[in-house]
Amino acid sequence: MSRIIALDYGKKRTGIAVSDPLQIIATALDTVDSKELIGYLKKYMAREPVEKIIVGYPLNFDNTPTDATPLVDKFIIKFGNVFPQMPVEKMDERMTSKIAMREIAGMGLKKKDRESKELVDAVSAVMMLQEYMSSPRN
Repeated sequence: MSRIIALDYGKKRTGIAVSDPLQIIATALDTVDSKELIGYLKKYMAREPVEKIIVGYPLNFDNTPTDATPLVDKFIIKFGNVFPQMPVEKMDERMTSKIAMREIAGMGLKKKDRESKELVDAVSAVMMLQEYMSSPRN
């Protein structure tokens, strides 16, 4: 089977999570500079079969776009131009960073490690992917 990749895309960094081939477990893969993300994904997808990409989609609580929504839309278009055959699904990412910070706080890490924005981005991507895989799909 193929893997699923989840992206917590941001202006500076992107947290990346990946499923196991059976699509049961989500794990953090990496956090990369967003400018280098397409190149990173090209290399990864050349060596691992990937079925689809899940992209965290930022919305306000009233379902209106946030300041980050146009940035994510622009990335999705760019990704589609580079990988035209790869399905991309948007996933509501509201509250994932806050929940990720709370989960990280409970891990018993040193304060410096708990405050790592890279770790928050990666954990957010893992949470989105795990939620996606746990939800009923068509």
